[in-house]
Amino acid sequence: MKKKTWIYIGFFAVLFAAFYIFLYGTVDLSKSKLPILNNVMPFSFLRQDNQTITEKDVTGKVYVAEFFFTTCHGICPKLNRNMKKVAERFKNENNFLILSHTVDPETDSVGRMKVYADSLGADIKHWWFLTGSKENLYKAARESYILDDPQNSSLNISEQFLHTQFFALVDKNGRVRGIYDGLKDDEIQKLFNDIVDLEKD
Repeated sequence: MKKKTWIYIGFFAVLFAAFYIFLYGTVDLSKSKLPILNNVMPFSFLRQDNQTITEKDVTGKVYVAEFFFTTCHGICPKLNRNMKKVAERFKNENNFLILSHTVDPETDSVGRMKVYADSLGADIKHWWFLTGSKENLYKAARESYILDDPQNSSLNISEQFLHTQFFALVDKNGRVRGIYDGLKDDEIQKLFNDIVDLEKD
């Protein structure tokens, strides 16, 4: 009787081990479980050093995108104080970037963006301030980073003004993986955690 019991125990042990190997051998636990929310479309903007930046320059990098304007005295200063925390936290990560886009390109020239970036102590290796045509900037915010309702584009572009407190997290393959309220500390902490998660992919 004992011998039969040990045979059964051995059989189920082998069966369990085989199942475990199959389960963990076919599932890549290093892959992020964050949802894929959208794909970033091709873009072309001017950086604070007057260099043209396109989607090719961010391929293979995890990045956070935001939209603000330099003359904002409302939410933008707090948004960028929190973004500075993100920049500091990941300043030694070679495959991480922040893309801060203006929503007021008529005011925010390349030169003005550089002055603003310098006022924050932004390192251009990791934190880019971008300007360009209003139409292309707003299109990126709405159709790529889903930080504003696309229906808001129904007005003439000259009459539109985009003002959002949200950040978008993008993976190395140009896919939006999270949206975060840039004014909330718990959301910033979640952003930290999710950046780390994506960097493992």
